[in-house]
Amino acid sequence: MTFSISARCPRTGAFGIAISSSSPAVAARCSHARAGVGVAASQNITDPRLGQRALELMAEGLSADAALTALLDGYPHGAYRQLALVDADGGVAFHSGEKALGTVGAAIGSGVIAIGNLLAHAGVPQAMVEAYEAARGPFPSRLLAGLEGGLAAGGEAGPVHSAGLLVVRDVPWPIADLRVDWADDDPIGALRRLWDIYAPQLEAYVTRGLDPTEAPSFGVPGDP
Repeated sequence: MTFSISARCPRTGAFGIAISSSSPAVAARCSHARAGVGVAASQNITDPRLGQRALELMAEGLSADAALTALLDGYPHGAYRQLALVDADGGVAFHSGEKALGTVGAAIGSGVIAIGNLLAHAGVPQAMVEAYEAARGPFPSRLLAGLEGGLAAGGEAGPVHSAGLLVVRDVPWPIADLRVDWADDDPIGALRRLWDIYAPQLEAYVTRGLDPTEAPSFGVPGDP
């Protein structure tokens, strides 16, 4: 019911994930990222604990491969889960259990991985990686390009209704955490429009958190 793309930006050290599903609020359950550590997607009959634990393991210094092995060691429901991890060095790892739903697929690039289940066809993740790698502009926008590339290649076997974008960088909170939790039509397009509104203000919001004396005007009544 889900396809996602997770990556590390080699220029900024940011980590991010863009994700979409036929289920509501997919990003609330499936997207996990920590600044300086990595990013994890936990999807297909989702156990959010796996994404959280993956970040803990990578924070302890484990690579994506080692963290994945540790996650699944003794875990009783791995057959139902689908996971993708990117570590602090851009290493990637993924798992698709034998009971993952429908057509599944995965594709890997340099510091990027796309995975999916209930896909229109197994080539969708490769189209996502290619779209991400061909895109230009800020890292979050390139992640969205990957998600859009997956949709253009067929996406899920049925219509999608939710989408999300989560990006962490050099502060302990997400610099972007945008979600379309339900849309009858085109949640990925709605997410792109949200990003286009948010992008020009992103750095200002970081500055406001770090040092409000250096922050630009909020542009609201009463703000000098």
